[in-house]
Amino acid sequence: MAGLENIRVLDLTRLLPGPLGSLVLADLGATVDKVEDRGAGDYLRATPPQVAGESVAFHALNRGKRGLVLDLKHADGAATFKRLVSSYDVLFEQFRPGVLDRLGVGHQTLLSENPRLVVCALTGYGQTGPLADRAGHDLNYLARAGLLGLQGPPDGQPFPPGYQLADVSGGLWCVIGILAALRERDRTGVGQVVDVSMSESVIPFATSPLSRTFAGEKPARGGEVLTGGIAAYQTYETKDGKWVALGALEPKFLQKFFQASGIDGDLSAIVPGPHQPELKQKFARAFKEKTRDEWAKIGADADCMLEPVLEPDELRSDEHLVARNVFCDVETAEGPMGQYRTPVTPKDLEPSLG
Repeated sequence: MAGLENIRVLDLTRLLPGPLGSLVLADLGATVDKVEDRGAGDYLRATPPQVAGESVAFHALNRGKRGLVLDLKHADGAATFKRLVSSYDVLFEQFRPGVLDRLGVGHQTLLSENPRLVVCALTGYGQTGPLADRAGHDLNYLARAGLLGLQGPPDGQPFPPGYQLADVSGGLWCVIGILAALRERDRTGVGQVVDVSMSESVIPFATSPLSRTFAGEKPARGGEVLTGGIAAYQTYETKDGKWVALGALEPKFLQKFFQASGIDGDLSAIVPGPHQPELKQKFARAFKEKTRDEWAKIGADADCMLEPVLEPDELRSDEHLVARNVFCDVETAEGPMGQYRTPVTPKDLEPSLG
């Protein structure tokens, strides 16, 4: 899959959100030139772990991109930047609103220099609104978007997730916005500003509980069908101290699970209610009687939506992911450095260090 071979992207982003978005654009064939300042550059460069003195995370997100150093705070740097932008299709930036204006290279200034330019501005809270100038990180965006309030046990502490949902989602919504703006430019010959807010980018992930609020109801933390409120959609510890995930929401899959597992149950397992705590305890006792691998075989044989909970260090040896060629290595002076392919990365792409 490709298609962006003639598109040139000037990338001012750093850390995870924007670099993930520009990585996808690069994987799809775009020429991506990453601009860093004369100081520390992208902070991710210094983030451990490192191989051969290079950050693994930095190179996972910046492979296939070219790099240049430019001091936008210096008049000559800003002037050079203006000249550069005139030859690009997309400017991808991740500064707070107004920063580029203060440097003399704001959105409208750049569009006047290059009317065909697509400017994608990725921020925590968007270009407008009371929070537009506020700093934040992934956890803050999840909190303001209502998702963090769904994490954790009923009436307990909201749990920070083990992944950066707003960062990743924000970067990928940028890809969608950029592609749509490029398509519109094909039709009209005119570029535009794409305004993406990371806090807003995660709201669609809460579609199910939000539908409750639209109906005048209040979702319960840890008590919804998809947040641990029912026995049939839950994680369980196994005999060997590992975990499995049961997602048998539909009656036919729940019946398959009961038949394959030997657990005595009925369709009440997918119906919220006061009977659920006792039912979960019953399931938990049953799952402790077999190892994770034994349960995984039962799930595979019965196709009943029962899967092992894999640890991150198990992914590269997972049979399915190996067959899909999801992971690969790039060579460094001190040995291989792992990389992952996104769902749209060409499977025959041979990554190189960013």
